Amino acid sequence: MIHVAWPWVFLALPLPWLLRLLLPAAEANRGAALRVPQAGDFAYGAASPGKIRRRWSLLLAALAWLCLVGAAARPQWLGDPVELPVSGRDLMLAVDLSGSMEAEDFSLGGRTVDRLTATKAVAGEFIERRVGDRFGLVLFGRNAYLQTPLTFDRQTVHRLLLESAIGLAGKETAIGNAIGLAVKRLRGQESTDRVLILLTDGANTAGEVEPLKAAELAAAEGLKIYAIGIGADEMVLASFFGTRSINPSADLDEETLKGIAETTGGRYFRARDTAELEQIYSEIDRLEPAEREKETFRPMSALYPWPLGASLTLAALVLIQRLRRGV
Repeated sequence: MIHVAWPWVFLALPLPWLLRLLLPAAEANRGAALRVPQAGDFAYGAASPGKIRRRWSLLLAALAWLCLVGAAARPQWLGDPVELPVSGRDLMLAVDLSGSMEAEDFSLGGRTVDRLTATKAVAGEFIERRVGDRFGLVLFGRNAYLQTPLTFDRQTVHRLLLESAIGLAGKETAIGNAIGLAVKRLRGQESTDRVLILLTDGANTAGEVEPLKAAELAAAEGLKIYAIGIGADEMVLASFFGTRSINPSADLDEETLKGIAETTGGRYFRARDTAELEQIYSEIDRLEPAEREKETFRPMSALYPWPLGASLTLAALVLIQRLRRGV
């Protein structure tokens, strides 16, 4: 739509007419005159070429003034409203890619899947609905890597999470290093709401930083950690001699994960199946709400060059006409 920034400028439209009424008329040229017996020989009537030219000049001058005033009023073209990302929370996801994440003790869509596949599905939905938050992604195994720095581009974070693979960062588990890397990347950010969601299915078996020490550093930086221990309590395996039941989460260090959460003011969650994992992310939504007032802006393009150019063109035509008449 077209918007006029300074509509009060249109009050100047009658200014030339007012000046013509208030100011005295210019004196006529009293140069040499030719006396003739009858003036009728030189009369052209109401439709004389001179009068027609003067009317055209007056019309062009009026249009030039109208365009000039229109340009001074700052006409603008406003585009459709565009929603801006708002400054919500800084959320860092730390996802375990160690070898134990390939245990197939979860189900998704009626089929058995490994832990990482279930995590990708549930965490992906969590990322998509957190409008207004900045996301970062840390992947860890034997080492911890920053896969995505903090960004409002949730689609990219989701895509890189889907592209992650078990063993990509090594087969072991460096929980302390993952927390330390998240602390480093979130340090100095303007947001006061900084959260790390740590998901793992094991114990700290690698890395230079102890998990609880890393949690103390996180607490000092104001970083809250929600720790998720993933893995079923029981899985039935078929063998040559029949079936046997095992605990696929025997290596899960719940005490350390609870300590990490308590140290930073967060919470520890246990996800034994896909439904519990979905409930956990819904609970995090409740604990860390993402609602913010929406901010929008409308892209604006200035239109004043068009009426200004038209005004200058019309003024030039009036000037040319006057020069041809010798006025």
